[in-house]
Amino acid sequence: MLVVNGPYIPVKVTTDGKTVPNETKEFDSDDFRKMEKNAKAKKLLYFGLRPDEYTRISECESTKDIWNALQVAHEGTNQVKQSRIELLVRKYKLFEISDKETIMDMYTQFTHITNELKSLGKSFTTEELVGRSYEFYLIHGNQRSLRFKKQKR
Repeated sequence: MLVVNGPYIPVKVTTDGKTVPNETKEFDSDDFRKMEKNAKAKKLLYFGLRPDEYTRISECESTKDIWNALQVAHEGTNQVKQSRIELLVRKYKLFEISDKETIMDMYTQFTHITNELKSLGKSFTTEELVGRSYEFYLIHGNQRSLRFKKQKR
């Protein structure tokens, strides 16, 4: 929830009805425990990054800020994300295997496209993936076997 809602800041309501942050001496053990969660989450994010990514988020104050900066850096804005999804869906639909590729090469490229789509929130059912793979086999696998048989003659 830290990433979604931002850091926990202990607050109090003043006599005139305003909400203001507590002073450090007013924190109780529950407040410290909740603030410690933000510090731990920040450390986890920091330690999981390469140095070039760390410089991108080193000025961020909270885990929410860090997460948002990383999300924009890796996924782009919603408009960029949607464009990437459209491009990858097009690659998925037009995917073909060349004559020089092995089945393993084809599978690796196909998996890369589907994994990238999944990371952007677009996924396919197992039936769709198997069906698409079977189409490759029927089209390209049969062509290869025919070529192989002709070469043997």
